[in-house]
Amino acid sequence: MIVAQETLDRRYFALPPGLDSCWLSEALCEVLAKVDAMLPRFTNTFPAASATDGRYPAVEKVDWTEGFWTGMLWLAWEVTGDDKYRRVAENLLNSFEERLDQQIKVDTHDLGFLYLLSCVNAWKLTGNLRARALALRAAELLYRRFNQTAGVIQAWGDLNDPARQGRMIIDCNLNVPLLFWAADETGNAAWREAAKCHLTQAARYLVREDASSFHTFYVDVHTGQPLRGDTHQGFCDSSCWARGQAWGIYGFALGFRHTGDASQPELARKLTHYFLNRLPEDFVCYWDLIFTPQDNALRDTSAAAVAACGLAELLTLLPLTDPLRPAYCNAIKLIMRNLRERYFAHTQDGLLREGVYNFGRNMGINEPNLWGDYFYFEALVRLSRVWTPYFS
Repeated sequence: MIVAQETLDRRYFALPPGLDSCWLSEALCEVLAKVDAMLPRFTNTFPAASATDGRYPAVEKVDWTEGFWTGMLWLAWEVTGDDKYRRVAENLLNSFEERLDQQIKVDTHDLGFLYLLSCVNAWKLTGNLRARALALRAAELLYRRFNQTAGVIQAWGDLNDPARQGRMIIDCNLNVPLLFWAADETGNAAWREAAKCHLTQAARYLVREDASSFHTFYVDVHTGQPLRGDTHQGFCDSSCWARGQAWGIYGFALGFRHTGDASQPELARKLTHYFLNRLPEDFVCYWDLIFTPQDNALRDTSAAAVAACGLAELLTLLPLTDPLRPAYCNAIKLIMRNLRERYFAHTQDGLLREGVYNFGRNMGINEPNLWGDYFYFEALVRLSRVWTPYFS
């Protein structure tokens, strides 16, 4: 299948106001003040996936999102060097170990989100051997979800459940780096091949010809034949869920870092154009890209933050002479400036207002959510220094 590349909207070729060092320093100080305010409440527990009435409840080992809190703590430690963040992040390793020991909510591909942002980065940043061992255990569980015939990592649930078998979702683009890392650490080529195969299938089946994306796709686990695409969190099966498109941008750009496959950043570029061309005037996406200003739909600030990180990752792969490079830089600046100046959660927990977790299931609607907070923080760090991603 040939995937089309739209011509990028001319809005991105006009130079926007810059994000100078003063702007970035102030933005990071705002983030750190928020993290500091949450720190006393979340030293042994985690913020929930999304806030309720603007405040995060405390949870333990019940969701796919707990790693984003430890990811924020490690970002804060990298930015400041203050060991108070490291101490809490390392204390929370107990929870990630208990999750593995007691098999709590580990029947999911989201082991990457959980253990890359808690354990792999702890190992890379500090040489914590315990964290490395926990991440390798998580990688083994993730590998077990790979079906050789279908060539995909099953998203959720019992591997023997016919209703769930062969189901991949675009979010997994950000989870397969756990297998790439584990393969590099151990020399286990099977883990690397599973991750590469999944990304290949994601590119083949999750991306449509117009460079929009399905949220989810089923492949027959007995024959390897493609079955159907649909959505779990988007507006409808034929629409393009904004956060899913952002996962695709970031995940396919990361794919090159792990595989050297040049087709993956080119695919990320095509998804980027589709995404950017559908942003409203303030450059912060609606929760599904099917919407236009006339629909009065809710924004999803978390999708905007993920896309900004994905576009920043894509820029690390492009030559300085790439003719679209300035426009991509402008797009990041426009998204981040508007997120800070229009959507920062000054009076709520978290960093960004107006996130949407799952509209169809009435979950986390118009609230801060934890992954949005993490990726907003990551994007600011990327803009302020040379930095190695936790998903690398």
